[in-house]
Amino acid sequence: MLVVEDEPNIRELVCLHLGLEGYECEPVGDGRQALQRTEQERFDLLVLDLMLPGLDGLALCRAVRNGKLNHDVPILMLTARRDENDKVVGLESGADDYLTKPFGVRELVARARALLRRPRQTPAAASVDELGPAITVHGLAIDPARRRVRADGSDIELTDQEFRLLYLLATHPGIVFSREALLAKIWRGDTFVTVRSVDTLVKRLRRRIEPDPATPKYLLTVWGVGYKFADV
Repeated sequence: MLVVEDEPNIRELVCLHLGLEGYECEPVGDGRQALQRTEQERFDLLVLDLMLPGLDGLALCRAVRNGKLNHDVPILMLTARRDENDKVVGLESGADDYLTKPFGVRELVARARALLRRPRQTPAAASVDELGPAITVHGLAIDPARRRVRADGSDIELTDQEFRLLYLLATHPGIVFSREALLAKIWRGDTFVTVRSVDTLVKRLRRRIEPDPATPKYLLTVWGVGYKFADV
């Protein structure tokens, strides 16, 4: 586990209690140093403070999600900010869970365990057999083997969750998926995420692929039910 926290007492506390559970922790107090480590080694969990020197937690979270080696690592964000908007921003940046300070060590360990139960890809990424063949729909070219999405001749960078959500919906155009169904298929594990996480992920994905996210033409909302990809 990579524990990124600039306050030495909290950093030591987190590493101590996760270490007592048998997890090996690497403590880091700087955002840029943490980013370098995520580009050098594959971790099982990233415990990330929001306020960091060098590179703040939100920027670090986005950079990790857009990277290669740890793009699918579970991320538990720690912060003293309790406002709901701050939590939403953290989740939109790619965090899987959010824990506010001060926190109980038992809850910290429980959330870490839950995130670790989530299946991850192999370092070589998911095979084409796992997701299926490349497709082109409504001008979007989606290639699972290369983890590539192209529109109008340009690549669109997506996180692993964003890619899997897009591929799932795009391969079933017109089919409505409930938030609960998407939660089970995309997160694929017992975590502390809720249906609100689905809305957040859809919002993030729309900002990346829609010409006008406020008036989406690909990812459509079916009010009171869930989401679907536009009919072909």
